Amino acid sequence: MFAIVQAAGWPIWFLLLASIIAVALIIERLVALRRSRIVPAGLLQRVLGEFKQNGDNAKLIGELEVQSPLGRVLAAGLRNVKASREVMKEAIEETGRAVTHDLERYLTTLGTIASISPLMGLFGTVVGMIEIFGSQAPTGANPLQLAHGISVALYNTGFGLIIAIPSMIFWRHFRAQVDSLVIEMEQQAVRLVEVVHGERK
Repeated sequence: MFAIVQAAGWPIWFLLLASIIAVALIIERLVALRRSRIVPAGLLQRVLGEFKQNGDNAKLIGELEVQSPLGRVLAAGLRNVKASREVMKEAIEETGRAVTHDLERYLTTLGTIASISPLMGLFGTVVGMIEIFGSQAPTGANPLQLAHGISVALYNTGFGLIIAIPSMIFWRHFRAQVDSLVIEMEQQAVRLVEVVHGERK
């Protein structure tokens, strides 16, 4: 591996750094965006059951806020349960925007890595081409310098694509996953509002 890094020249260090960051972000988002952590099964039913039994429960609201992102959204609704339907929905929407922002954390960085990795590989290719042309001398080409320039050009292009392709796949996957989770939280929050205000059972 170290021999490949040496053959690829100094531009490869930028790509290696980008790959380490991308892997760390992918692992972090895989753990953070688990459905069971974001939208726990049966949470809305439990909240509705406790609300019907105890009414406005401050302890329940406190537990919900620290339990999960969906819990934060439902807690915002319960905190404004005595207000009008519109006020309750506005509180839920405000918290929902904050929760969505948290769910999208690091996705911009991952998308940026996916976008710039081929460009960093292209930069390495340009550096390699410069070395190839620099190896040309009036007495003829230096074979060692020529081979090194070709290695720099090809390795950096390859590494750039190897980093960009998985990063783009995971970025698109996480974006779709966040959208799906947000829609599910919206549906459960709307059901809470409708049940609290007597529009649904």
